[in-house]
Amino acid sequence: MAPKKTPKGKSGFFGVRQKLSCNFGVEFSDTERRWWIGMYPSAHEAVRAYDVAVWRVERPREYLNFLEIESRAEAEMLVPQGIKMKEIPTKKKTAKKPSVVVSAGETDEQVMVRFAREHSEYVQAELEYYWKREAGQKKKGAKKEDEDGPSTVIPIESSSEED
Repeated sequence: MAPKKTPKGKSGFFGVRQKLSCNFGVEFSDTERRWWIGMYPSAHEAVRAYDVAVWRVERPREYLNFLEIESRAEAEMLVPQGIKMKEIPTKKKTAKKPSVVVSAGETDEQVMVRFAREHSEYVQAELEYYWKREAGQKKKGAKKEDEDGPSTVIPIESSSEED
């Protein structure tokens, strides 16, 4: 299924937006990626750059602003400074943590046991977190003791003779 065609913005062209600096920014999305083409001083240059990008990612001709362009080479010649397509990183989808459903007759302890049995990876990750945190606190405590100097033990001699 072909992706939906994005509506033309205020500039009147696909993929081109006028910025506050009076320059025109060019970007578009391609299935799972977003591409930044660049900033151009005029809408005409920006539209030509957009068309070159469409040719480079081999999208259908219906996504072109100027349908009379017959080839990628012809489109590239119309943008004298060329284009540099930069992929914009998208946010990664985070996995949802499992929810806990408590039945009316269950106690908290029973639910916790059931959760630990069904999702042991979360319990293990939590244990590792606290182990690392505890180890870090022990290191901090050891460093503080080292700064004060080693503790010395003074033997106490007994004065009574019990031999």
